[in-house]
Amino acid sequence: AIVRAIITEPQLLLCDEPTGNLDSQIGKEVLKLLQDINRKKGTTIIIVTHDSEVASWAKREFYIKDGILSEKGGSV
Repeated sequence: AIVRAIITEPQLLLCDEPTGNLDSQIGKEVLKLLQDINRKKGTTIIIVTHDSEVASWAKREFYIKDGILSEKGGSV
């Protein structure tokens, strides 16, 4: 699914639990790939996850709690 999503070099990539069904090593490889795509192609990548370790890879983290969207370290 990831290859299908990136083959056309989109400007925006939406990833819903991209590491959810993967072992930890493969999950890290997927996150490294997504970082490389962001860095080299300038692709905006939005990852939805329940895993705080996965979220920590992001440049910016947002949370939804009780229907309120907040940015880590501030409020949106």
